[in-house]
Amino acid sequence: MEPLSIDSVVVNTPGDLTPSGPPTPTEAIQIDRPKLKGRQRLLHGLQRMGSSPSLAGLSRSRSHSMRATGKASMSCVSLASGASPYAQSYGSSYSSELSAGFSTAPTSVANSPPGSPLYDERARFRMFSPDGPSSVPLPAEFRPFTKDGFEADGDYFSQPIHKRVQPRPNFNFWSDMPAEIRMQILRYLEPKEIVRCSAVSKTWHSMCFDGQLWSDLDTSGFYRDITADALVNIITAAGPFVRDLNLRGCVQLREQWGNKGLIDACRNLENFSLEGCRIDRTSIHCFLLQNKSLVHVNLSGLAGATNAAMKILATHCPRVEHLNVSWCNNIDTRGLRRVVENCPKLKDLRAGEVRGWDDVDFMTELFKRNTLERLVLMNCDSLNDDSLAALVEGIDAEVDVLTDRPIVPPRRLKHLDLTRCRGITDVGVKKLAGNVPFLEGVQLSKCHGLTDDAFTTVLPTLPVLTHLDIEELDGLTNEVLKTLASAVCAPHLRHLCISYCESLGDAGMLPVLKACTNLCSLEMDNTRISDLVLAEAASCIRTRNRHARALTSSERPNVGLRIVAYDCANVTWTGVREVLSRNAEISRPSPGSLLNTPSYPREIIGLKCFYNWQPTVEEHTKRVLRGDFAAAARLERKWADWMMLNEEAGVGGAGARRRRRRAREAQMMHADEEEGGIGVGTGGVGRRRRARSGPGGCSVM
Repeated sequence: MEPLSIDSVVVNTPGDLTPSGPPTPTEAIQIDRPKLKGRQRLLHGLQRMGSSPSLAGLSRSRSHSMRATGKASMSCVSLASGASPYAQSYGSSYSSELSAGFSTAPTSVANSPPGSPLYDERARFRMFSPDGPSSVPLPAEFRPFTKDGFEADGDYFSQPIHKRVQPRPNFNFWSDMPAEIRMQILRYLEPKEIVRCSAVSKTWHSMCFDGQLWSDLDTSGFYRDITADALVNIITAAGPFVRDLNLRGCVQLREQWGNKGLIDACRNLENFSLEGCRIDRTSIHCFLLQNKSLVHVNLSGLAGATNAAMKILATHCPRVEHLNVSWCNNIDTRGLRRVVENCPKLKDLRAGEVRGWDDVDFMTELFKRNTLERLVLMNCDSLNDDSLAALVEGIDAEVDVLTDRPIVPPRRLKHLDLTRCRGITDVGVKKLAGNVPFLEGVQLSKCHGLTDDAFTTVLPTLPVLTHLDIEELDGLTNEVLKTLASAVCAPHLRHLCISYCESLGDAGMLPVLKACTNLCSLEMDNTRISDLVLAEAASCIRTRNRHARALTSSERPNVGLRIVAYDCANVTWTGVREVLSRNAEISRPSPGSLLNTPSYPREIIGLKCFYNWQPTVEEHTKRVLRGDFAAAARLERKWADWMMLNEEAGVGGAGARRRRRRAREAQMMHADEEEGGIGVGTGGVGRRRRARSGPGGCSVM
């Protein structure tokens, strides 16, 4: 009998098995096995030893070890891989026809191939009977498993390598972020948003009220919406971190200044504004005493600001550069003199409606310091020619024999506001000639004592003048404008206001428009200008557009010149139409030009005219600014048709009824165009018409 395969499980059936037929698969294994004793037990042990592959070379026949003893036995399980190339290379003692082609070489054989696995997970238990192997699979509880608890389907080397991934530790992105980065992120929020974020949690509350976020506390954007308690909490929490504190208009703090250490919290302020607050004198003094690094101080309109506060400011805050005490009725030049003497860096002094500007000694002190760059003295009736002369030329200065002028260093003033200083005349203003070469802005509105003589003397000596405001000066004529047009400052002039100067007209304004090519704002209401000025302004803007770069498809024009020309009796709808026409004008390339694309206006005129025409002008400007030039041109054309027919309808005689009917129809068409607001350029069709009740004025929307 051939030796049994080592890759199989040999099961001996009981001795009473009859040869009448092969056993069924279900009869291969017997459940009841008698217990062996004595000699039978010894023989059974020898049988098991004889079935071992290690005894394959002995002369004892293999069939002798398979004698029926009344008890089934299991020989062994192969540990060789089923796909091993050495399955049939060891002769009959290592293989059997019952092994089904699998290797039966033992792992302990000396000549086993090197590198063969020690354990084959693909090898499965098979059940054998005397007539052959059974196809019934072994129950699941008897099948081998890998060390990981999975059923073995292949050899060791074919198993995937399962690396145990270490779980990622919990990471809180916000809490693990450095505090400096969190503070930098919160800086992008508005103050109102930061206060809302403080309600998230206690951590966020402490973070949102960190002083680093409130170094610049400007309440001008939300002072009406924030409560007094919340504002006090912010100021006290920020504490010494606050550098810029603007409490303009915070009237809700009236009862809070002495509570919760509000005043004691801020000790490092540099910019401080209490304009419009209701604060007592003691609290103002405490603020000034505790903040010695103040640079910008605004106490405008405070009744609690007195000369005592100016004394404290001069003593404890020597770094002050900007001081605003306008409309402080309890401050005069006696208190300001201490500030001027003890604050050598003072550059900006605003003291509107402050008394005592007729003090020549104080003005002489300002002359000696010569540090002011901005001086605002609006509504100071006490200012006169002598004090103004002392400010500009000093007292008893050496006089140049050639020019008959005092030899003094030039003033550093860049902006001078003398609005409503009714005490000055041409004599005082003439002192500015040649002494203020750095002056950029001059406001002399409502100084009724000034005439042409003062301006014709001063304007040629201002080479960098950009803003000139001479509103409501009845004594001026067109000679002032002609002098301005021929002055050195004409190319630099950007703002000109001649409103309510009823003697000024086209003769003066036309040269100004031609010479002042950089004008951005022109106020000419209640003057004698006519349509010629508007046409010249439109021509100037067209010249600017010609020299400017052409607009691209994504760009839109902007307002380059704002003109105020309402209540001018000589301005008609013809001049207004000229402005509208130029605003929507598209320059077509000439036949011999290298450019094939049309040129669109880059700058237009923003016009404020007669109130009955203003809605049409605003609608036209709106369409031009969004790039709908076709709709703007159509609106201008229909409005012009209506205006012409309306004028014809007012003329009597034959055909008056027909002309009035045509005027009504033109008005309806113009109203439709204004209501639609959608032109050909935007592809709008089918505008809705509203019902008309009859003729009326040129109303828009």
